[in-house]
Amino acid sequence: MGIPLLENTTSPAGAHPAERARRRRYALLAAGTAAMLFAVGGRWDVPLAAWLFPVLLLRFTRTTGPWAGTAWTWAAHLAAAAFWVYESAMGSGPVVLAGAAALSAVQTVPFLLDRLLAPRLGRWTGMLVFPAAIAATEFLITLLSPFGTAYGSLAVTQHGDLPLLQVTSVTGGYGIGLLIAWSAAAVNGFWQEPSRPAIRPAAACAAVLAAVALAGGARLALLPHDGRTVRIAGVSPARTVVAAEHAALARIPGGRQGIAAAPPAAVDPATTAAQDDLLAATRREAAAGAKIVVWPENAVPVQAAREPAVIAAARAEARRSRVYLDIGIAVYDPAFGRDETILLGPDGAVLWTYQKAHPIPGSETYKPGDGRVPVVSTPYGRIANVICYDADFPAMMRVRADIMLVPAHDWREYGRPHTDKAGLRAVEGGYALVRQDAEGLSAAFDARGRVLATADSFGSGRQTLVADVPVRGATTPYDRIGDLFAWLCVAAVPLLAALAAARSRRA
Repeated sequence: MGIPLLENTTSPAGAHPAERARRRRYALLAAGTAAMLFAVGGRWDVPLAAWLFPVLLLRFTRTTGPWAGTAWTWAAHLAAAAFWVYESAMGSGPVVLAGAAALSAVQTVPFLLDRLLAPRLGRWTGMLVFPAAIAATEFLITLLSPFGTAYGSLAVTQHGDLPLLQVTSVTGGYGIGLLIAWSAAAVNGFWQEPSRPAIRPAAACAAVLAAVALAGGARLALLPHDGRTVRIAGVSPARTVVAAEHAALARIPGGRQGIAAAPPAAVDPATTAAQDDLLAATRREAAAGAKIVVWPENAVPVQAAREPAVIAAARAEARRSRVYLDIGIAVYDPAFGRDETILLGPDGAVLWTYQKAHPIPGSETYKPGDGRVPVVSTPYGRIANVICYDADFPAMMRVRADIMLVPAHDWREYGRPHTDKAGLRAVEGGYALVRQDAEGLSAAFDARGRVLATADSFGSGRQTLVADVPVRGATTPYDRIGDLFAWLCVAAVPLLAALAAARSRRA
C-alpha cells in the first residue's frame, strides 16, 4: 500500500491561496515602507519614491482589514519619521519623539478614510477620497502643528522638478501632494480591476498631470524676469572664527543664561572676532559690487548690554560701503534671549528689527517675535526678511515682496534639504529668495525656483554666496487667494464621507 503524499504548505508555490495573498499584502507593506524612507524631506530623498510609496501602501490598506491596515500603516509612517530624525540628526528629545508619533498618526488618516469610504462611492468619486485627504492633512499639519512643512509635505521631495513646482504658485505645496495621491488612487483603481472602465479615471489623472507639467514648462519658458538684477552677497564668519567662538562659549557653564550672566571678558572676544570678520567680508563684497549684504542667523553672539555697540559698528560699515546690510545677532539676556535680524540702509539707518517668530520646538528657547514680516521699499525692489525656520510656515511667507532674505543657521546633515524646502516659498510667493546659512547650504532662487547660486559652508574655510538676483517679483494666485485650495480639500473630506454614508443607507 502506497503512502499518501501530503500537500506542501510551506513553499510559496504550494501555499494556501489565503496565505499567498497575505504574503503579497505584507510584501507591499514592506516595499511601501522602504520607499517612504526616501521621501521624507531629508538629505537622502529620491523624488520617484514619493510617487511610489503611496501606491504600495494604498494597495496594502485596500486589501487588508481597515483597522489592521491602519495600525500597520501608522507603523510604516512612524518608521519613516524615525528615519528622517536619524538622517537629519534631529536628536531624540521628547518633543521630537512625541511629534513623530503624532504626525505619523495624522498621516495615516487618509489611508483609513480611503479604505472606509472609497468602496462605498463610485469609481470616479471614490478616487477623490485619498488625494483630498492627503492635501487636507498636509495643510492641517502645517496650520496647527509647530513643525510647519519641516516634515509631512510631499512637495518638498519634488524641489528639483521645476515644471511641476510651478503649480504651487496657485495651490501652495498642497497641490503637489494632491497630484501624487491622485496618481496613487488612479493606479490602484486599475490595479484592483484592470478593465476598460478603470482606464478612464487613470487617463484623466494622467491628462491632468501632463497639463500641469506643460503649463509649468510654459511658465518657465515664456515668463522670464525683466532682466534687471541686483548683486547680493551672503557672508558668514570664517570657520576658524566659528570654531574659536564655539569653544569660548562652551567653556561658560549654564547654557544661554550662563552666557548672559558671565563676565563680559568671557564673551567679548567671541563677539569681537565674529563681528570684525563679518565687517571685513562685508567691505570686500561691497567693493566687488554687492549692493545688499546678508549675514546668517546668530552671526554675532552678544550679551544684551553689548548689542548697541555691535549695531553701531554695522551701521558705520553700511554707511562706509553704501550697502543694505542685514545682520543676524544672537542676544543673550537673563530671560529668554533674542534671535533677531536688523536691516541697515546705505545711510546707516535702522530699517527694521525683526525677531524670529518660530523657534525650533524643543531646541530653541528664544522668546518668539510677533510674526509680522518686515518689508522695505528700496531702489532694488521690496525687500523682506524672515529667519530660518520661519520659512517652514507658508502662510507667514505670503508677503508682497520682490526679494526675501532668509538668514539661517542649520547643521551639516540638515542644511541642504532645509534650503531646498525654503526654495518652494519663492515659487509660491513670486519673489526671489536668498538664504544665507551659517552651517549648511546657502542658496539664491529666482521667483520660478531656479537656483541662481549656492555656497556650502563645509566646502571651504570661508563661505560666501554671490548672486545677481532679479529685483522685480510677481504677485501669484497663491499670494492672492491664500490657502483656498487647501480649505476646499478640507471641506471635500466630510462631504465625501456624507455622500458615502448616504449611499450606504440606500444600498
